[in-house]
Amino acid sequence: MKTILRFSLLSWITTSALLAAGASDESASCAEEKPVEVPACCAEPAPTIAPALPAESIYQLDFTFTDDSGAERQLSELRGQPTLMAMFFAQCGYACPLLVRDMKDVVDRLPADVAKNLRILLVTFDTDRDSVEALHAYRETNELDERWELWRASPADTCICAMVVSVQFRQEPSGDYSHSNLITLLDADGVIAHRRTGLQGGLEGLTEATVRYAESAP
Repeated sequence: MKTILRFSLLSWITTSALLAAGASDESASCAEEKPVEVPACCAEPAPTIAPALPAESIYQLDFTFTDDSGAERQLSELRGQPTLMAMFFAQCGYACPLLVRDMKDVVDRLPADVAKNLRILLVTFDTDRDSVEALHAYRETNELDERWELWRASPADTCICAMVVSVQFRQEPSGDYSHSNLITLLDADGVIAHRRTGLQGGLEGLTEATVRYAESAP
């Protein structure tokens, strides 16, 4: 746009100067104007537009999460590499620690280059007790490195997120939760590519799927 405006302005200045000088040479007034050359250093680069997300991508969800550092996050930030995802609550004493253990086991089985770029996302459904501080303490206690994302959302958005990834949960009178035990593999565009259901077995298939989708990522 700036290049077009610059060309128009220079054309107007040139025409005005000729009129002011009383130029009467018909051939000169009809001469073709030379295009203004814009130095390469001043040209604006063409904008890079990311391809549209597939309709099945959970990254279409545009609500805001908060991570364990207090920063606001969105699912679309994870685009580009496969992501292992599970829903949990920090005070869980049995199933959730096993889910985290199994996710760590999958990471340990991966080739180094795949493991390095993998994202691992834990989203809590305990929106009352799992504050930013509680999630950060969970990270420290379980020795989760920078590849791990620990997020929370509003109660309504948490329910939507759970429905999208087929996780069911219910709060018990004790304040704890009954919930599905599910590890979901998302491809680079956030489409569900593989699931491991339950707390036993299935890690070999999850590992193989993770490698396969990592190799096909752009």
